[in-house]
Parts: sequence; C-alpha cells; structure tokens
Amino acid sequence: MINKIEVMQMAQAMASHAGLRQAAVSQNIANADTPGYQARDVDAFSATYQSTSTTPLKVTRASHLDSGATLNAAVKPAATNAVQSPNGNSVSLEDEMVRAVDIKRQHDLALTIYKTSMNVLRTSIGR
Repeated sequence: MINKIEVMQMAQAMASHAGLRQAAVSQNIANADTPGYQARDVDAFSATYQSTSTTPLKVTRASHLDSGATLNAAVKPAATNAVQSPNGNSVSLEDEMVRAVDIKRQHDLALTIYKTSMNVLRTSIGR
C-alpha cells in the first residue's frame, strides 16, 4: 500500500539517486591519481525521476526491485571547471567534496520527506 503513494515513491527514488551519486563521487575520489581518469557524475534528480516515473521498475526477482538499474544509465562524465592534470586526470578533490555535501543534503531531504509522509499517514488513521 505505501509503495503506491507517489510521495513515497519519490522519496525512495530520491534516496536511491543520492546513493548512486555518492557511489560516483567515491569512485572519483578513489581514482584521483589515476592517469587519464575522467570524473563522473549523475544527471540531476529531476530529469532522472521524470524518466523513471513513466516507466515501471524492472523486477529481476520476486523479492527485489532493481531501482538502481534505471539510474545507472545516468552516470556520465562530469561537467567540471577543473583543469586537467598533466596525466589527463580531471578529478578535483575540492569539487568532489562539495558534491559529497550536496549529496548528503539530498539524502537527508529524502529521509525527511519520507518521515513526514509517514507521520501524516499515521495521523490520518488515528495513531
């Protein structure tokens, strides 16, 4: 029942998007010294959610919804203002730290939306 409510779906998608984006940032940081590595990021949540909300999630097995599979296509080279190092690496640790803070904010917002929606539902049924 709860998974059919649009705001709950949005909160879950927002948290999944933040997790995918955090994975991209951590991969960028891990490869900060790798020659030729290009920094990666994920499309904005608004664009990603619009494309996934019209298409149903793909079920890979009965007990698992593969919500990350539709978002994995969104990982792309990051648009960065950083100057490439002489070895061709485009990772800027400062930019990655700023992205990490933004991702934490996005994840916290998703949790707040979820908790608030749950409180509204509990209040509506009299708990």
